[in-house]
Amino acid sequence: MEKAKIGLIGLGVMGANLSLNIERNGFPVAVYNRTVEKTDRFIKGAAAGKKIYGVENLKDLTDILERPRKIILMVKAGSPVDETIEAIKPYLEKGDILIDAGNSFFQDTERRSEMLAKDGINFFGMGVSGGEEGALWGPSIMPGGQRECWEELRPILTAIAAKYKDGEPCVAYIGPRGSGHYVKMVHNGIEYGDMQLIAETYDLLHRGLGLGQQKLQEIFSNWNSGVLKSYLIEITAKILSKIDPETGKPLVDVILDEAQQKGTGKWTAQNALDVGAPTPTLTSGVEGRILSSLKEERVVASKILKGPDLTFYGDPEEIIRAAENALYCSKIASYAQGLGLLKIAGKEYDYNLNLGEIAKIWREGCIIRADFLNDITDAFNKNPSLQNLMLDDFFRSAIETRQSDWRLIAKTAIDLGIPMLATNASLAYYDSYRSETLPANLTQAQRDFFGAHTYRRIDKEGSFHTIWEE
Repeated sequence: MEKAKIGLIGLGVMGANLSLNIERNGFPVAVYNRTVEKTDRFIKGAAAGKKIYGVENLKDLTDILERPRKIILMVKAGSPVDETIEAIKPYLEKGDILIDAGNSFFQDTERRSEMLAKDGINFFGMGVSGGEEGALWGPSIMPGGQRECWEELRPILTAIAAKYKDGEPCVAYIGPRGSGHYVKMVHNGIEYGDMQLIAETYDLLHRGLGLGQQKLQEIFSNWNSGVLKSYLIEITAKILSKIDPETGKPLVDVILDEAQQKGTGKWTAQNALDVGAPTPTLTSGVEGRILSSLKEERVVASKILKGPDLTFYGDPEEIIRAAENALYCSKIASYAQGLGLLKIAGKEYDYNLNLGEIAKIWREGCIIRADFLNDITDAFNKNPSLQNLMLDDFFRSAIETRQSDWRLIAKTAIDLGIPMLATNASLAYYDSYRSETLPANLTQAQRDFFGAHTYRRIDKEGSFHTIWEE
């Protein structure tokens, strides 16, 4: 039997699809799953007749691989990764590369990288986005670790990654240690914000304006041919066209309004606080899901707490047009926050992140893929030291010409009592960022009043404290 170019541990749907992708692109793969029966089913089924070799134990896996051995871990994040590392470690040699392609927390990747380096084993944290279809036909890949490992893996990763319409693969070396998983984490945080913004816009049009499923489907389909063209807008239009065969109602109307989460969005929000990066839209995406989980409480509260009359008296077409512009502006602000977080974290963790390159590899394959990312790539290629996406001429102009619609949507939602956490957070972020003066002077005075925390003055250097009550 010929040697395999790469190994893969974990034959869940993502692992199985990724191995099929690797083999289809010319690289024989050895696969292992803790449950031997799953390996057998895969080899006799989807992998039949392909250069995918199933093995029954980890020693056989390492024996069948070319050196330096390259092994992808596609196991559940957390302790299963540590357990797998411990199980395979006795069979590894110096120079071998373990690649964690799961949704691991970046600090775990940092720890594992440092631990394995003591034995000369390379640990590579690789963010992968695109779901089951992406794994099979081409995901967006965010690899981080030793640069020499990237060079070793580059032929395989560039072959299996999604290709943008210009043929460029959606993969690039991110940086050292946990940087790949960090960028994937922020990608997911942006994804949370995007989904919340879209859901809020849908809610305003559906519950606020009373638009039906067919009209909503047409709106989102039309939006997907303009500045909002993206995977998430595309699937929203498809979701809105689906009818439930049991009730004959739009399927989305019979789905319980309770959105779950796996934790990556929460990690983003928590880490943003740790490094001091403002991410109100991304955080609202997390908070929106948490609020949705309080379904029983909300049902009770809806019978007790009263809001305004949910009747819209204006021109629906004006709001539909404004909603597209508001969603675009909110999206700009959201990405400005996500990229701002990457900029701050890149310095904090010494990752030296290239924001233009990151935006470029998100253009295809991943969940937040959108034509809009081309403009972001251009902005950072034109000015790599750009402080904030909203300061780029293209995006500054885009907001300036649309912000009256952005504010109209915020006011309309408030008047109708439709909650738009992320949309309002995006607008507040924009207004805060563009404000030369914020009321933090009063906040700092309060801190000095009750805690003698001192304050700085606008007219002289130094720290000052006042005895506020005499």
